[in-house]
Amino acid sequence: MQEFIGTGVALITPFKKDLSVDFLALAKLVEFNIINGINYLVINGTTGESATISKKERRKIIEVIATTNQGRLPLVLGIGGNNTAAVIEEILSEDLSHIDAILSVTPYYNKPTQEGFYRHFEAIAKASPKPIILYNVPGRTSKNMEPSTTIRLANNFSNIIAVKEAGNNVQQYLELIKNKPKDFLIISGDDDLALNVVLAGASGVISVIGQAFPKEFSTLINHGLKGKNKEAYNIHYKLMDVINLIFSENNPAGIKAVLKALKLANLEVRLPLVTASEELQKEIVNFVKNLE
Repeated sequence: MQEFIGTGVALITPFKKDLSVDFLALAKLVEFNIINGINYLVINGTTGESATISKKERRKIIEVIATTNQGRLPLVLGIGGNNTAAVIEEILSEDLSHIDAILSVTPYYNKPTQEGFYRHFEAIAKASPKPIILYNVPGRTSKNMEPSTTIRLANNFSNIIAVKEAGNNVQQYLELIKNKPKDFLIISGDDDLALNVVLAGASGVISVIGQAFPKEFSTLINHGLKGKNKEAYNIHYKLMDVINLIFSENNPAGIKAVLKALKLANLEVRLPLVTASEELQKEIVNFVKNLE
């Protein structure tokens, strides 16, 4: 579990103008993050537009990332959904030889009870050959997995090793940190709160903005893990505005605008998402130009 302490990044899926996957840009982005201090890479998450990626594309994406990575960093693969049996089938049918853990989002749309959340992840934990990182993001799923459910899962299944908590709720983070088992990891899924919760005892972040500024963001988190508050906040304040910008319209349109300004990826996203507005692009370009 030590390999998931620090800064992970939720990689985008770069597209060409025709909306096919830009594998050259993907390899370039992966290398950029590896050499600039990121601790692990997350594939096929929300930021990777997993909802519009085919299984064939996903397999090629994993292959390109694994080939570029060459075993240097741990890889986490997003596999989740609101059909428990289908999630298990997907985990068991996927080639996980290059994957170190599964990131599995709480079921969306169905709005299960807390017992439903528990039984969903119980079934996945019993079936999965890889460690599980739970992913709670009620703003997207419409239902919050309460801290008591997360802690119950953490206590009962040794292969459930962490939760990516993205409820943007400081009190919920604190409850998780206070009540978690000793070796269970609380990972921030909120870039704006990541430093605060790391200073409170969380283990790190799975970041969106981190892939654009990997050296700065990983240094921020490392300072936080060492309790170097002043140094960490100095970096946080430099990045605070761009963190707000990238989530102001939709994700990953915002982060793709940043990566375009850095010449790392195109703007394109797949419908129903749309590219960042011209106004947002101008604000982001201005930020990148003036970042010291």
